[in-house]
Amino acid sequence: MRGEIAMNDGIHTLEKRMAGLSAAEEFFNFFGIAYDQGIVHVNRLHILKRWHQYIERERSAIESMPEDGAQERYRSLLQKAYEDFVISNAATEKVFKVFQDADGPRFSLAKLSATLPSQAKASLAG
Repeated sequence: MRGEIAMNDGIHTLEKRMAGLSAAEEFFNFFGIAYDQGIVHVNRLHILKRWHQYIERERSAIESMPEDGAQERYRSLLQKAYEDFVISNAATEKVFKVFQDADGPRFSLAKLSATLPSQAKASLAG
């Protein structure tokens, strides 16, 4: 029990240090990860969102690690999230809902125009 508390304190200390970071570049620098500024500039929010998704999948395992183990795991997950966008792009990765919905149903302009109130009145009058 005592060792478990120390490990949890370690992860909380790490998360407190990370809480002061906001820009993607700050996270890359904090973890000592080399990055291409062009890739980060275009995909910063997507990379951070994917990183968060990876962390959430491993949250319980990470919380049971000592601070240095947790820091290395966070680092490797950020590296993995970054690499997703080195080899791919935001539209393909579909991290955000707007990209997930882009593959949804499609409607023709004629079908949408027919739903306009002015068109409905014209069809009733005719």
